[in-house]
Amino acid sequence: MAKTAPVIHVHDKMQQGYSYQLTAPTGKNFAPGFTPHFTPQQMLKLGVFEGKYCNDCQNEFPKSWFTHAKTSAVASVSCNFFKVKSRQPLSTWQNNGWIIEPDPRGWFQWYCRYYLGRRLPGVDDKQIARWKSFARHAGQIRANCAAGDLTCRPRQRQALLQWSYDCFI
Repeated sequence: MAKTAPVIHVHDKMQQGYSYQLTAPTGKNFAPGFTPHFTPQQMLKLGVFEGKYCNDCQNEFPKSWFTHAKTSAVASVSCNFFKVKSRQPLSTWQNNGWIIEPDPRGWFQWYCRYYLGRRLPGVDDKQIARWKSFARHAGQIRANCAAGDLTCRPRQRQALLQWSYDCFI
């Protein structure tokens, strides 16, 4: 008998009644050329999105992702690895059409779901293309900072971390 792929049911502040199927093994079988540097768990532990990103949707993801995550009831740059603000508010993302359904929280939510094993043709292609275009920020750090100087361009480094790029270059 064939094994049925697990289904995740989502019920949080931004999404109710959404379900998705996990069709790939967790953390594996990524699209060619999509090679994120960090896992979602590593990103949350290092400090991203001012500690505010997944506060009401933790039940959707493995508990282990949040064991050492830097979270806060209110957005706080002290939770970010580089201790700087490096994000636009969700309203800016919405107003600019940068949110790709069915992930109302944006790229990181898509990445968490993709990492778990959800695959959505079309959506995945768009999000991976956006991730690839973010490499330009790593190029700017390489061009303008001494290797390993983490004080150089901290906002760009925080942004790289939030897009799962190596921010320690």
